[in-house]
Amino acid sequence: MAKKKTKTIKVTQVRSGIGRPEKHKRVLKGMGLGKMHRTVELPDTPESWGMINKISHLVEVKE
Repeated sequence: MAKKKTKTIKVTQVRSGIGRPEKHKRVLKGMGLGKMHRTVELPDTPESWGMINKISHLVEVKE
């Protein structure tokens, strides 16, 4: 079987989680972020976009 190439998005943390609500900090941790200027690649799924929308003021997205 041929593997499907899944689309990914790059998410970079550009603002600190200090002083943010606990839910926002947990979303950052769940995405693999937590330190400034760290970049992770996530699958382009509705779940990923839901997390990004929750903390859009803390991250920068590149498709």
